[in-house]
Amino acid sequence: MTKNKILKQLKTLFYILLPLIGGGWVGVACSEEEDVEANEYANWQTRNEAYFLTLEDSLKRDGSQWKKIKNFTKDETSTGKPTDYIYVKVLETGTGTESPYYTDTVTTSYALRLMPTPQHPEGPLIQQTFYGNRFDWQTTGTFKTPLNSGSLAVSGFVTALLHMHSGDRWRVYIPYEQAYGASEQTSIPAYSTLVYDLALIKFTHPAEK
Repeated sequence: MTKNKILKQLKTLFYILLPLIGGGWVGVACSEEEDVEANEYANWQTRNEAYFLTLEDSLKRDGSQWKKIKNFTKDETSTGKPTDYIYVKVLETGTGTESPYYTDTVTTSYALRLMPTPQHPEGPLIQQTFYGNRFDWQTTGTFKTPLNSGSLAVSGFVTALLHMHSGDRWRVYIPYEQAYGASEQTSIPAYSTLVYDLALIKFTHPAEK
């Protein structure tokens, strides 16, 4: 067999094996990514339940900066189980004196994250309306909706806004029982605590433009 024929056969063999070799590397990479994601959300329900219960300690340590609000009620004396409440850390206090009614339309800005994970110490970012990493009242994008809209499936999100004033900015912790529960959403695993950085820009009554 001549040297040219040997080289030609080796070249042919190389091109036959190349897709298999490449596929092998891709398979390894995908497997590693899947392992990381699996570890990221391992025991997710148990971890979320434990995480949410720690918020009571934050409330006790600094009650002046934290609020505990029962779902869909303005009666602060009513009691319930821990997951009947949302927890709020006050980031900014506005100058407004009134809160929206359930029939009002709100204009808000927010960033939505999940609870902290090994790969995302601040929590995986799901979506946000403002630009960049920092909230700015002057440049932020907004989200406008009636509070009684059927599209607002997260009751804890509505509960927070019913207690906010224009200019307030809160970090709102919502148990999965007041969010999507056992249902998985796009980018949101089942049994997820939701963490909103939520600003109420303004609100209007139904008869107002």
